[in-house]
Amino acid sequence: MNGSSFRATLTFTAYKDMDSTKNVFFTVVFLMYTACIVTNVTLMLLIYLDASLHKPMYIFLFSLIINGLVGSTAVWPKVMAMLLSFVNTTSYVGCLIQICFTVTYGVCTNTLLTVMAYDRLVSIFQPLQYHTIMTPQKVRQLLLAADLVPVLCVVGQVFLTSRIPMCKHTLHKILCDNISVSGLSCGDSIQSRVANLYGLCLIIALVILPLLLVLLSYVKIIMFILKTSGKARQKTFETCSPHIIVFVNFSLASLFSVIYNRVNRYLPSEVHIFFACIYFLVPPLLHPIIYGIKNQEIRHSLSKLQKRVIRII
Repeated sequence: MNGSSFRATLTFTAYKDMDSTKNVFFTVVFLMYTACIVTNVTLMLLIYLDASLHKPMYIFLFSLIINGLVGSTAVWPKVMAMLLSFVNTTSYVGCLIQICFTVTYGVCTNTLLTVMAYDRLVSIFQPLQYHTIMTPQKVRQLLLAADLVPVLCVVGQVFLTSRIPMCKHTLHKILCDNISVSGLSCGDSIQSRVANLYGLCLIIALVILPLLLVLLSYVKIIMFILKTSGKARQKTFETCSPHIIVFVNFSLASLFSVIYNRVNRYLPSEVHIFFACIYFLVPPLLHPIIYGIKNQEIRHSLSKLQKRVIRII
């Protein structure tokens, strides 16, 4: 990063036309973000405090929850601060940091959902060997692969983006993203070509490949469900349904995000908040709720916690 870029200030133009609706958007975002924090922290406490939930599936879920909180917190406090003030600028360095966290949120969600699909595949097709396969060491290795590898890859992407010469300083967005910041470049350059090529490899390795692996896993699981009957089918479906719903939910959110990045220049300012909520707020808010509703063990754990609280009161 050259010195001028390091000191640069970027302006978000999407906030300019929101003067009459800023308070409304702030209230909606604040309530949803608060609900996101409360539901996620509650589920994290359940998993941490209840020894019966100290299983690979819930350990992966715990990591997914942390990742969702990181993604939403990287966006919404800054957005709410801008909605409450007349300031709609950020430093270039701050923008790169936000990109690092938001891209990490996206790719780590994909890799964690892939690891969770693998866990369900083992539990269904090799139930007797499950604990032999999913040892604590194996769980740690999978978590490292799902979390650390994407983080290192994303840091590499942000570093390459920071090397692109920048000539423009306005973003028609409410937050920073890698595509928009790359679009501030001074035209085609070797730095931008390298960054784009690296970004393409990143998408293939950490988005498309995990998506295909999850789909293949659930094709096998669905075929297995169709061959079984009665209690076995019901148990298998109950075990997998939360993960399937979460996967579909995040995949749809990602699809909306892709569409948004293609048409954002033609959208009214208010719509930017809507699309940002779909990707950075709805999945982290719904994931713990989905598991709380669909997972019997979590419902039982929550019931036990409620009884303890009632006794104390």
